[in-house]
Amino acid sequence: MLINIAGDTRLAFMLALGFSSGLPFLLIFSTQSARLREAGISLTDIGLISYVALAYSFKFLWAPLVDRFDPPILAGFFGRRRGWMLLAQFGVALGLLGLAFSDPAHTLGLTIACAAFTAFCAASQDVVIDGWRIDVAPAEQQGMMLACYQLGYRLALLSAGAGALYIADLASWRSAYLAMMALMLVGIVAAMFAPDRQAAGDDDAEMAADISGPATVAVADPAARTSALATSFLYPLRDLFLRLGWMLVPILLLVAIYRLPDFVSGVMANPLYIDLGFSKSEIATVSKFYGVWIGMVGAFAGGFSVSRLGLMPTLLCGGIAAAASHLTMALLAASGAKLGLLTLAISVENFAGSFAGTALTAYMSSLVSPAFAATQYALLSSLYALPGKFVGGLSGKMVETFGYSAFFVSTSAIGLPVALLCLLIWYAGAPGPAPEAKPSGAG
Repeated sequence: MLINIAGDTRLAFMLALGFSSGLPFLLIFSTQSARLREAGISLTDIGLISYVALAYSFKFLWAPLVDRFDPPILAGFFGRRRGWMLLAQFGVALGLLGLAFSDPAHTLGLTIACAAFTAFCAASQDVVIDGWRIDVAPAEQQGMMLACYQLGYRLALLSAGAGALYIADLASWRSAYLAMMALMLVGIVAAMFAPDRQAAGDDDAEMAADISGPATVAVADPAARTSALATSFLYPLRDLFLRLGWMLVPILLLVAIYRLPDFVSGVMANPLYIDLGFSKSEIATVSKFYGVWIGMVGAFAGGFSVSRLGLMPTLLCGGIAAAASHLTMALLAASGAKLGLLTLAISVENFAGSFAGTALTAYMSSLVSPAFAATQYALLSSLYALPGKFVGGLSGKMVETFGYSAFFVSTSAIGLPVALLCLLIWYAGAPGPAPEAKPSGAG
């Protein structure tokens, strides 16, 4: 991989943009849960505050605008994709600055507002980066692009997880969030110099223009703008229905629940460690530092499995393993603060979750059409996070009612319907990659 990165600048930029994409996530999700719990916020409130991450689940609502229109000012210098990237990245940095200077113990409202703004900008950044990835590399190179993205993303989780906790333990939460804000420069620099799709020789921009009409006309004429906006939403959905037919229903259901266990339990993992009595440094070392590297191994194992075993077998194995891994968290909760059990639980859960994540990302990427890359991928990636985010907001109340052990046992049971849906889709014939040609009737 190192040789490929050196020989293909797109892979190097993908690594940096993956880092930029992963950095904000824990800072408004898992790391923030530890900060809130330490500030004395109740488990129920921590669960409800996790709803700020719903921006990741609703990003499909504004993804067509990112696909269709240019950002103000920045587009003239950097083009559409990179212009939106930079706008979103500056927004993330501003949101992290606000979180750094908020105090959840005394100004919880400000903390929530800054977290919500950060989540919106981070979700928007993900939309553009996914579109850029699909734009600049052909289908046969998407596996390596995804591997570099996953590596960058995991390095960001290492920084925002272990790094932030170490800094908070040694200095303060304010210092931790300011340091994370500074790390957004990695993505900002990458966005400024990354190749665009025209430079990569991609014809999909012309295809999309043929379908929906010139952006300049849409901006100049209100009637044309309304028509273009409707087209931006309807054609991507129409394309999915035309290509997938009735199989779209079980496919969307599988995408919706595949990562549900991880999203539901993720909000409560750090509060569990805090309540068991582990220090922030112990959590950082085992859960964030060691756990991220185990997750990287799982991600690349998932990619290797896709290439050797095939997409559907990997998807089936990943879904079952990711759900079943939560039983180790239930064992930890029942056994108390034992560092060995914490290490075991983190090892099993991070490996299985990352394996499943790679499988699902590869599967969703295989479903999108190049002409609607950002919109369709945003729709699918929003869908896979949406149920988990909704249920995850209630996870604190569930833990306070039933206890940590029963909670994690219940999340593992979701693996059963995941397995059944995988088998149904596999038996019916999994749809292959989207064709490169213009959708029928779109012109």
